[in-house]
Amino acid sequence: MKVDVLLGLQWGDEGKGKVVDVLTPRYDIIARFQGGPNAGHTLEFEGKKYVLRSIPSGIFQHGQLNIIGNGVVLDPILFKGEAEDLEKSGINIKEVLKISKKAHLILPTHRLLDAAYESLKGASKIGTTGKGIGPTYTDKVSRDGLRLGECLSDNFLEKYTSAKKRHLKLLKAVTGEDANVDELEKQWLDAINYIKTFDLIDSEFVINKSLNEGKSILCEGAQGSLLDVDFGSYPFVTSSNTICAGACAGLGVAPNKIGEVFGIFKAYCTRVGSGPFPTELFNETGAKIRAIGHEYGAVTGRERRCGWIDLVALRYTIMLNGVTQLIMMKSDVLDDFEEVCVCNSYKINGVETKDFPYSIEENIEPVYTSFPGWKTDMTKFKSEDEFPQEFKNYIKYLETELNVPISIVSVGPDREQTIIRKK
Repeated sequence: MKVDVLLGLQWGDEGKGKVVDVLTPRYDIIARFQGGPNAGHTLEFEGKKYVLRSIPSGIFQHGQLNIIGNGVVLDPILFKGEAEDLEKSGINIKEVLKISKKAHLILPTHRLLDAAYESLKGASKIGTTGKGIGPTYTDKVSRDGLRLGECLSDNFLEKYTSAKKRHLKLLKAVTGEDANVDELEKQWLDAINYIKTFDLIDSEFVINKSLNEGKSILCEGAQGSLLDVDFGSYPFVTSSNTICAGACAGLGVAPNKIGEVFGIFKAYCTRVGSGPFPTELFNETGAKIRAIGHEYGAVTGRERRCGWIDLVALRYTIMLNGVTQLIMMKSDVLDDFEEVCVCNSYKINGVETKDFPYSIEENIEPVYTSFPGWKTDMTKFKSEDEFPQEFKNYIKYLETELNVPISIVSVGPDREQTIIRKK
């Protein structure tokens, strides 16, 4: 058996949570492989809306096992709140969720460091969510991190106190003031005790033994490929590897165990926070997409910047991830547009290219192909046979240019508003 991987191909917010929820019945295990509570996966069904930040999006389905992998960074306070909300909704979360002991912990001081470092950047701010993700990954790479498994040891408080003291010295050096984390620390330690009631595992063994037993596994990514720390629009990126290779490092899965790679993208494009965005629309069209698509961050509530779909960027992320199937989200948002545009190439200093450049910060002119809009409400469609011809033409063009089949089309936020095109 091989694991399948599901990830975003743009700057995040592609709708991964909904698709994981839809695909979960096909799998025995859903495993989250990177990121932290800066990523909000939104799911809607039975008239209710849920936002998951750290817990895999397969948690609502048929009792499948969900795993938070070693590549994830975990904030105990936010995790506790999220888990307790799920318990209130009737989910026996301690039965269906296991957490890697190798996942790194976000400390209260990590949040303060995040805010302090961001303030130092001034006009060059990255647009971090302030959840402490970057400083936690920094500690991980510099071998100063605190892993979840440490909470089971007798000297956990000693290790935590040592890390806190180091962070407080850094904060004093950055801000010139003494930080007070007493209240946050109390909540954090209480949340640690709550997490200890879960099954903390060596997830790499659980996953590989499950594969050997013939069980099917879906690996869930967070953020989007254009936010990858190595291949994204650096430095306006996240602090982890969001591409398919991140599933190998974030779960302990060998590269030859990767099967299908589901790449998710919107029928248009969005971005939250700072950073370059070649197809961004600053006019009424961009505002209309934002309003119809309810384009506001699931975690931060910030307005998302909106623009036309960018095939230069999509070809790049499809290549990086080895995508085998595409999933197009939020097609219905464009239902009422007279014209829909697609960026098929860039002009850089007058030279046209279809290759994603080293830097996309300036001197890029998107080259668009326009299509007549379908002017049809597709939100109640149940089959692709109902698609208007204009929309079928749009899909065909994308498949031809991207050279990967679009197997699923979403026509609304509810799990029922999902059309499976090709098995």
